[in-house]
Parts: sequence; C-alpha cells; structure tokens
Amino acid sequence: MQTIYQGQFGKVGLANNCGILADICSYSKDKIEISKLSLDTYYSTENMLPEKSGAVKATSLPTTSQTTACHKGDTLISNIRPYFKKIVYCEDDCGCSTDVLCFKPVHPRYTAYLFSTLYADSFFNFMVAGAKGTKMPRGDKQQIMTYPVVLPSEKDLSEFNSVATPILTQIYSNRTESERLSAIRDTLLPKLILGEIDVPSIQL
Repeated sequence: MQTIYQGQFGKVGLANNCGILADICSYSKDKIEISKLSLDTYYSTENMLPEKSGAVKATSLPTTSQTTACHKGDTLISNIRPYFKKIVYCEDDCGCSTDVLCFKPVHPRYTAYLFSTLYADSFFNFMVAGAKGTKMPRGDKQQIMTYPVVLPSEKDLSEFNSVATPILTQIYSNRTESERLSAIRDTLLPKLILGEIDVPSIQL
C-alpha cells in the first residue's frame, strides 16, 4: 500500500494540487469515559510499538475519568520521541493518552490516504525536525499540521481506495486471527506441559 501511495502521491513538489496535512485531517477533540475502555482498546506511548509495528495490549488504564476518544478510521501516532515511529490504525472505536495524537480524516474517504500519508518516513522526519525538547522531544502539533501533501482528485482517491481499503481490511483480519491463535496457544501450552492433554489421542 505504501509503494502505491508513494508512486501516486509521494512527489508533493511536482504535483499541481498541493496542500497541507490540515486539509485532510484534524486532531480528535472527542472524549470517552475510561470506564468504557479496556486494555485492548486503550493506546499510550507505552504499548505502541516502534518502527511502525502496531501495538500490544495495554498493561493498565489511566486513573483520570476521561481521555481522548478515537474512532474507526483514525490514525494514532505517539507524540513522544517521534523518531521511534509509533503508529496505529484504529480498527474500532478506542481511546488514547494525551501523549498520543489522534488524527481524524476530514471525510471517511480519506481514511486510507491519511494513514498512508502518516505512515511515510518523510512524515516522521518532518515531525522529528519540528519536535521540541532534547531528552524527551515531543512533536509540535501546529508544525505537524503544516506537513505538505498532495490533495488527490476524487478519481485518484477512488482508485487508491479501491486497492488500499481491502489491504487495511486484510491487515485487521490477519491481526484478529493471530490474536485468536495466540490465545489458543496460551491456553493449550500449559496443559501440554503438565500432561493434561493426551497428544497421541488427538485426531487431526
């Protein structure tokens, strides 16, 4: 998906229809009660993985009553030490900490395009260049929204979505299946070690 994105929209300086990130998204201002979240639906810089590797289950929920609400199709990026390139695509409604930026597309048709834009190394380089602080640098929210982007035509966006949207769906399906298999493994492995399951008697 990133290869297609770069080939079609990566050369911002050469495009006729250029804009900035603020033209295709905004920061989520919605709030959600912590009581409505679980360890599976809460994201912070602690449980988001570096090098664009997604996230793992959170180990705890915040003690505050509310946090930022995120919705299916939003993109999350850790705002602390942006050079770690922590990014997550929201597959369902969820919540994130104040150290995570939740980017909300201006329209659902920009969902995959926004994720691809933020996934690019050039975006993270731009974010790092504008970060403030030395020991614990944080992205500058105003500077981030000035990131130059191509504003795709309806035709180009539709063509991109025809390829990108199924890929995002497949990623979600693969991750769900992986989590299901991991849960089965974690349930069966201790029983196998303790001899509670007779392997020779299992019919495959």
